[in-house]
Amino acid sequence: MTSESELISGCLLHDRVAQRLLYDRYKKAMYTLAYRITGDFDNANDVLQDAFLEVFRHLDQFRGESTLGAWIKQIVVRKSTKKKKVVMWQNLDDYTGEVIDWGDDGINAAHLETAVLSLADGFRTIFVLAEVEGYTHREIAVMLNISEGTSKSQLFHAKRKLRSMLSSH
Repeated sequence: MTSESELISGCLLHDRVAQRLLYDRYKKAMYTLAYRITGDFDNANDVLQDAFLEVFRHLDQFRGESTLGAWIKQIVVRKSTKKKKVVMWQNLDDYTGEVIDWGDDGINAAHLETAVLSLADGFRTIFVLAEVEGYTHREIAVMLNISEGTSKSQLFHAKRKLRSMLSSH
């Protein structure tokens, strides 16, 4: 198994084997993230290609303040949100901070995935970043150039919408 630092060194020397190893190590997770944000297979493929081109072009700028995977993930998130021509961020002022009880009912994973993909772009992006990828509202706000309040509001309303969709089935 090649270490992260060995992969980076090889890629910086334009070693095609190292580039392929880096791509193979991260492609599945990054494609999944891109698909969950864009909701479209073709867009996710475009994002993946654009993101890895950027990774290889700018790998010399990776400072090691996070893992390489986290750095690549930020590029994928940025590319995914830009792939949508207009992301509809709603400024929802009625966020109360209420916690939604998801209940103890088993949820079919395929049904949940379909429900998440049917969310409006802004809701889906925030939901994926917060609930699937584990980013904080502060991190999401910085990544997407929105306020923390907007991130919290979008997540609250995404969960409420999902709860409604899942309870109707």
